[in-house]
Amino acid sequence: MSDTLRIIPLGGLGEVGKNMTLYEFDGERILIDAGLAFPRDEHLGVDLVLPDFSYLEDRPLLAIVLTHGHEDHVGALPYVLREIEVGEVIGTKLTLAMVKSKLDEHKLGASTTLREADPTSNGMQLGPFKLEFIRMAHSIPDCLAIVIETQAGRVLHTGDWKLDHTPVDGLKTDVGKLAEMGNRGIDLMLGDSTNAERPGMTGSERLVGEAFRQLIPTRTGRILVASFASNIHRMQQAAEVAIANDRKVALVGRSMRKNMGIARNLGYVNLPEGSLVSPKEAMALPPGKVMILCTGSQGEPMSALTRIAYGDHQNVDVERGDTVIISAKPVPGNELRVHDSINRLARLGAEVLHEEVAMVHVSGHACSEELRTLLSLVRPKALMPIHGEYRMLAAHARLGRDAGIPADGIIIAENGSVVELTHRGVRIVDRIAAGVTFVDGLGVGDVQDVALRDRRRLSEDGVLIVVTTVALSDGGEIAPPELIARGFGDNEELLEELREEADRIAEELAEDGITEIKLLQEHMHDGIAKLVYDRTRRRPMILPVVIEV
Repeated sequence: MSDTLRIIPLGGLGEVGKNMTLYEFDGERILIDAGLAFPRDEHLGVDLVLPDFSYLEDRPLLAIVLTHGHEDHVGALPYVLREIEVGEVIGTKLTLAMVKSKLDEHKLGASTTLREADPTSNGMQLGPFKLEFIRMAHSIPDCLAIVIETQAGRVLHTGDWKLDHTPVDGLKTDVGKLAEMGNRGIDLMLGDSTNAERPGMTGSERLVGEAFRQLIPTRTGRILVASFASNIHRMQQAAEVAIANDRKVALVGRSMRKNMGIARNLGYVNLPEGSLVSPKEAMALPPGKVMILCTGSQGEPMSALTRIAYGDHQNVDVERGDTVIISAKPVPGNELRVHDSINRLARLGAEVLHEEVAMVHVSGHACSEELRTLLSLVRPKALMPIHGEYRMLAAHARLGRDAGIPADGIIIAENGSVVELTHRGVRIVDRIAAGVTFVDGLGVGDVQDVALRDRRRLSEDGVLIVVTTVALSDGGEIAPPELIARGFGDNEELLEELREEADRIAEELAEDGITEIKLLQEHMHDGIAKLVYDRTRRRPMILPVVIEV
């Protein structure tokens, strides 16, 4: 039997999102989380960003074990299950309910077995892996840390967490069990680094509820609250305050309706009968009698709040006197989109409250003092920061050094690093390919860097199509070239100069006896591109089209 545990992060390191970590021991594998990220502005036409999990092809998994139900931890699951053989998917009750809904949408309901993880149990054995689960507080219920034990040692994978002492559901991070694991010995901890740079402690979720109780009674217009659809406790608190102030509640956004429906069915959310109305019914009520819970806190182009801000939602609009509460922090890369939504809502007359001006959001991730507390409870022999941009990983590593972990026991890895844990210690020994996979409409992985580069050029500099008609017999020009410009501007003088240049190139090629279409296209492209750049210092996409008649 092997004495080496291999740990390969496929996503989530050097970035925020698409968390995915592979554990290999003695020829068997489990995957912790299968998350996605949302595209940034430079990912033109891309819907979702997934980890590159091609390494798993022909490497079946005993299980995918999920720490919680946020998209950056479960969103890639349907795409993985289509491509990779997976024995079962393991998670808590709420996480599995969200996963089942997601798999049913993708027509993958029968693709794997769902198995519930219970943090009050003694865990489970999966081949050479013994798993134990620890309850952790976060911004969604039913979160887990996972202890993975093999002959090579014992690893704690924290998932997302914080030390909330007054969680909405009363279920705190289980510090007792964490301390017990520390007494038993943790050889390596993979820890959430998202807020490692931030001093102090992360605020309790109840602080947001208190802010709602102060803000909502003073508003006379409609109130819209936008947050992540999976932030169930946030939505619960907002709805409770609305109902207490004689407001009906409407759920707007497909994922909001779906997740709140799941949470209600499982008892994680309690909304009295008659308190919910449809969006159409909400808009027919007096403004002071309505609260709308909606998606779109990240400025996603097709989300409910963005469409409302653009005046493009079929049921909901915003008018002067309304209040919009954006109860989330922009994910890195989404700031411009969120600011655009805020400005558009303000132009419509709404007052927009967000974390920079009101206590309407708290993080779900531990700050530096909480990380220090966890390190003192667990006392790991080695630390591998995960879940964060490089600066966050480095800050977590400094906390590890301050806690007494030796320098050779602190691993700052990258996506694709092959980390080995043995009784001799932990080290990076190799690297595999671990890039990104783009989901573009119905296509998965068929958008490459060249396609994104082309999309950027089209969005920035436009396109010029040069149509040349030549004789099939000798390649001679039959009609003057036609120029079609899109997104390039309307400088008619320049366009006329380009037509003349295209005509000159066509005549010159005919005189030289060049009739091969590929050569005609290359000469036309290069000549037009040079003139455009000389005149404008721009590089539009140039598409030469040669028609033979």
